Amino acid sequence: MMPVLTAIILATFLGYIGAWYTGALEGNFALLLFLATLVTGVYWLAERFYFLPKRQKELADQIAQKQDRQASLAKMGIHQNNSLESEVSPEMREQILRQPWWLDWTAGLFPVIVVVFLLRSFLFEPFKIPSGSMYPTLWVGDLILVNKFHYGVRLPVINTKLTDGATVQRGDVMVFRYPPKPSLDYIKRVVGIPGDEVAYLNKKLTINGKPLVKESQPDFFEQDSMRYIKQFQEKSGDKIHNILNDDERPAFVTGADDFAFKQNCTYTVEGVTCKVPQGMYFMMGDNRDNSLDSRYWGFVPDKNIVGKAFFVWMNFGHISRIGSFD
Repeated sequence: MMPVLTAIILATFLGYIGAWYTGALEGNFALLLFLATLVTGVYWLAERFYFLPKRQKELADQIAQKQDRQASLAKMGIHQNNSLESEVSPEMREQILRQPWWLDWTAGLFPVIVVVFLLRSFLFEPFKIPSGSMYPTLWVGDLILVNKFHYGVRLPVINTKLTDGATVQRGDVMVFRYPPKPSLDYIKRVVGIPGDEVAYLNKKLTINGKPLVKESQPDFFEQDSMRYIKQFQEKSGDKIHNILNDDERPAFVTGADDFAFKQNCTYTVEGVTCKVPQGMYFMMGDNRDNSLDSRYWGFVPDKNIVGKAFFVWMNFGHISRIGSFD
């Protein structure tokens, strides 16, 4: 019964992963990892408190039978020189105590899966940068780490906040659940915090009426478009970082979606001005003219926060990218 049930469970997991990989359904890795931890944990408990004791009892019964046989022979005057230990061979011991395949692939994997689950859910989560919206700070192919507890500890899957952490600051690079489709994770820079008036007009960013100072930097070679783009240094909050502005793209926003509190935003040919609602944030990519961000799909609620991005741990195409960033 158990081998059949386990085969069905493993096939279900593999089918889900296969359908996700082929695009037949939209996968949720956090949910998949949670379910894998739950299922393997149940098997681990069953192994620890039922199946392993059962196998150990079977071995003890084998030893007891050998012991009884030796005692019976002794009563008949037949004495054996070999020890009790030699009566149950190492091969037999191993065969009796060995985990069957269906426990090896479940309970045996639990320690590894639970460590990954705890690390990913409450400490650090890896992400891969898929697009150039955060050039020049983050490049396509960067493998980054996200601090999951910086803004407070949250329950996995449902993302309910358990503890208060640091306050979100302007200039933070943050991973969050994409508001139009929360199953997707996005990464952008925090430009406006609750109560701010954010204006991005004629490609100049103003917060609460104060323009952010931009200092010209050497042009940046964008590999996606294979051309040079103007680069500037900008200070947002306590963070100093570089941004890109493409002279070939207009300042106005085209095709903005309908989103919650859109009435807080005013769109003109010069750009957009928004008043950030309480409990929400205004996000922008550093590649200002090649980023679908809060200008297009709206504000990010606090409940959508995943964590603070802080370190590039690998880029297989550019090893020099490894390191921290602002």
